[in-house]
Amino acid sequence: MRLLLLLLVPLVAPYLQVDGQEDYCFGKDSDRPQTAQFSSKTAYQIVKSSNIDKQYLVPGCEAKKMWIFHRHGTRLPKSGTIKKASRLMELRDQIVKNYREAKTKPETNALCTEDLIAIQLWKGNSSITPDMDEFLTSQGYDDLRGTAKLYQRYYPSILPRDYNDTYYQFRHTDTQRTTESFKAFAEGLFGTGNAAHPVDIPKEDLLLRPYDYCQSYKELNYKGAGSEHQKYTQSALWNSTLADISTRLGFLYTLDQADILLMYDTCRYEQAWQVDRTSVWCGAFLPEQVTVFEYAEDLKYYYGSGYGFEEDTARLNCRLVQDMLTHLSNPVSPHVIAHFGHTTGLQTLITALGVRKDDIKLRADNYNSLTNRRWKTSILGPFAANFVAVKYDCPAALDKEKAVFFLNQDAVQLDWCSVGLCNWSEVLHRYKTLADADCDEYYCRSGAASLAATTTLLASTLLAALVYLMH
Repeated sequence: MRLLLLLLVPLVAPYLQVDGQEDYCFGKDSDRPQTAQFSSKTAYQIVKSSNIDKQYLVPGCEAKKMWIFHRHGTRLPKSGTIKKASRLMELRDQIVKNYREAKTKPETNALCTEDLIAIQLWKGNSSITPDMDEFLTSQGYDDLRGTAKLYQRYYPSILPRDYNDTYYQFRHTDTQRTTESFKAFAEGLFGTGNAAHPVDIPKEDLLLRPYDYCQSYKELNYKGAGSEHQKYTQSALWNSTLADISTRLGFLYTLDQADILLMYDTCRYEQAWQVDRTSVWCGAFLPEQVTVFEYAEDLKYYYGSGYGFEEDTARLNCRLVQDMLTHLSNPVSPHVIAHFGHTTGLQTLITALGVRKDDIKLRADNYNSLTNRRWKTSILGPFAANFVAVKYDCPAALDKEKAVFFLNQDAVQLDWCSVGLCNWSEVLHRYKTLADADCDEYYCRSGAASLAATTTLLASTLLAALVYLMH
């Protein structure tokens, strides 16, 4: 495709009349920093850390146990987005018409010739159909297989190549993308045709998807009327960004937000599906415009599953934190526990643990002052994001048990740990409230247990009323 574009440029450039000065050109940008700013749709290969080779070795210590929470790999969009392929074709044709016929190319920040031709030649993938809603992609499979191989390379003693269902314990949610992610991870560890299998999925998955059974969480206003997310997407910065994008694409009016976000989502998905290639739709946006979009996503997640809803969100993953602490404290098998879940599960976990917390809350009005914020979902929650806890035995140390937490292959820096190395006694102290909590009471009393109690109470009330009426 790239060779074809290069051959076509000199032939069709005069016809498209895209002469004169060209500003930012995605197709010619070798760095493309904005591809690392796609929030939860960021490709893992772009933002994963390369520091693990310097961080996994702990002198005088031996790694003994491992606990993993792994987000699924790169997936397809939801069916609603897949169905909008025809609208993308309409936008494609209109953009080309703007430049070729209407002569509405802007004087500054116009599409370069290469980006315009790439958009003109774009065709949707007809093999992606609405019934493939959120399915794992081949890149997503490679994501998980790759992380398994990486951790096995650094921790061969904890992650042996021979599967043993007593030594290993796997669990995933009831979705195609997490099921396939587990299979890819197992293949990375044990090879093809392995016998690895997950534990049964409970009817109510309060460990990996507690938010599904919490009515107050479902009713949480993290992006609706009055929310910081909504305030931001009604701000002058947001509206001017939409207007500038529309102008860049040759429109004399501001496109509907839905159309602009459709192009942006297509850019993000296509870039994650094929990391070694470029999505033509990414050329529609300047790098600074992507940064504006990233902050909107960060606000949404910050108040939906992060520190903006701190008290209840921290409690949301009570069971998951307990699962990690119990497993790592227990000297017997299973020695490796790996869970395969979703963005919300990962973000609420790291929130509960106090990872990457900013001193200042994210708000709609402080975008400019928080460019170096810790809460960047592009870095902490891309496709295939993973949180790994490794327990070490250190015979010669005063505190003989230690732990290192990794987020996307980078050791987590907690204030009370020494360059990522934490004394296990301090870990248990810091998370004692979570460890000792009755999770049925600690978070969301409208959850599964309370729903059952409410149902029983309602039934009793109706029965009493019926008896009263009969008398």
